[in-house]
Amino acid sequence: MMRGAGGWTPRRTIVAGVNGSSGSKVALRWALEQAERTGADVEAVNVWSAQPAYYACMPVGFAVDDLAAVAETVLLDTMVEVTRDYGRSVPIRPRVVRGFPAEELLRAARAAQLLVLGAPRHGALAGLLSGSVSHQCVQRSSCPVVIAPAVPYRPEPRLPRWVDVDRQVIPPRS
Repeated sequence: MMRGAGGWTPRRTIVAGVNGSSGSKVALRWALEQAERTGADVEAVNVWSAQPAYYACMPVGFAVDDLAAVAETVLLDTMVEVTRDYGRSVPIRPRVVRGFPAEELLRAARAAQLLVLGAPRHGALAGLLSGSVSHQCVQRSSCPVVIAPAVPYRPEPRLPRWVDVDRQVIPPRS
C-alpha cells in the first residue's frame, strides 16, 4: 500500500511472464527496471500445464507434484539469476500457477499496470499460425503489454567520423 492524496492506495503491479527462456529473462529484467522507475511491484508468474506426453504412441503420465516443483524451480532460478545481475532491490513476488499460459497470464494481469512477456522463440509468422502466448496476450489483455526481445538490442558502437570543411571524411590516425 502507498499513501496517496486520498488515503491509502494499492501499489501498482507489473506482471512478468517467466518460463526460464532468454526472452523471459529479458522481460523480467525490463519489468524490474520499469518498476524501479514507477515505484511498482513486480509479480513474476510461471504457468505450467500437465500436457500429455507420448512415447511409442503410448501416453506417458507425469506426477503433477513433480511438474509443479519443476515450474517453481525454473521460476526461482530465473529470478535469482536476473536479480543477481540486476543488482538493485525492487519488490518482487514469485507465483506459480497451473493452467493455460495465456489464460493465466491474462488473469494475473487484470489489475496490473503492465504485462511484460518475452518474445516467442520462433518467427512472427510461425507465432501467428501456432497462436503464441504473447500474441494471445497482446490481442486480449486489459492492460498494456510489452514484448521484450529474446536478445536485448544493443547498437554497435560507432567511432566518431571527422569531416573537414569540404565534408570529406578524415581517416583516423593509425
